Amino acid sequence: MKARVTVTLKTGVLDPQGKAIEGALKSLGIAGVDSVRQGKVFDIALSGSDKASAEAALKTACEKLLANTVIENYRVEIEG
Repeated sequence: MKARVTVTLKTGVLDPQGKAIEGALKSLGIAGVDSVRQGKVFDIALSGSDKASAEAALKTACEKLLANTVIENYRVEIEG
């Protein structure tokens, strides 16, 4: 089973890296970029076939390690 965990900054949290990327894109002449928010993506291979257990384990991993839940949101997606 495969899973993807996406971690992003919560709305309202300043994102200096996103601002730097936004500025770089504009300086490269890439038009139409209004704003950039950066985040993290984790692609995780899991043993077993119980999606509910896998999702619960990944949510625990996010709460304890992968995301700083004070300033970040996370989303867990599991493929069969």
